Amino acid sequence: MSDSPFTRIGLLGGTFNPVHNCHLSIAGQAQEALAFDRVIFIPSGAPPHKSRESLAPAHHRLRMVQHAVAGLPGFTVSDAEANAPDISYTIDTVRTLRETVKGELWFIIGLDAFLDIAGWKSAETLLTLTNFLVLSRSHVPFSRVASLALFPSLLPTHLQRLDAGQQRRLDLPIGPRATITFLRIDPCEVSSSAVRERIRKGADVTDWLPPPVHSYIIRHNLYVPR
Repeated sequence: MSDSPFTRIGLLGGTFNPVHNCHLSIAGQAQEALAFDRVIFIPSGAPPHKSRESLAPAHHRLRMVQHAVAGLPGFTVSDAEANAPDISYTIDTVRTLRETVKGELWFIIGLDAFLDIAGWKSAETLLTLTNFLVLSRSHVPFSRVASLALFPSLLPTHLQRLDAGQQRRLDLPIGPRATITFLRIDPCEVSSSAVRERIRKGADVTDWLPPPVHSYIIRHNLYVPR
């Protein structure tokens, strides 16, 4: 099915270093909650906000995500950032996708990362170019968003029901064409850094990774001491 202006598309960016089962769980919960027609995974190339010391080459991370979502309905992969020659900024990626993808775009992001959005390139402009879906993270309260200067009219009381578990979702219009949706999701505590650490120690990560990703890491000898 081709996209239309009424198609709702989730954008899930990240280093995916490596992609793991919690990434797929997060994407699935987001897809169900907001009725996304598609979720596009966007592995980063050279991310501006993270150390590259333990970062696997972009082509490997791209291939692992492609293997992870193969055969999963509604999940696709974009190489817009992985194949970019320079540092990838979210606003540039969103602008590129707005030119090539028809539909209503929603940028999916964890609450912890969203709290740093004021430091992103052209943050105020970005908030007008795409909707945002902000997902709960363990031990990070939604009410902290009210401290961001970007949202002067947002009060902690607007978000306290989310923190208390009395409400699962809050939709906040941020302009004539954009919305931020805050969503509580089921926690999933696997992290890419924990996966890499277990691999370095020779520990089992079978339950944390999609089988094709696990096989790819073994085949290409990724994340092991050199």
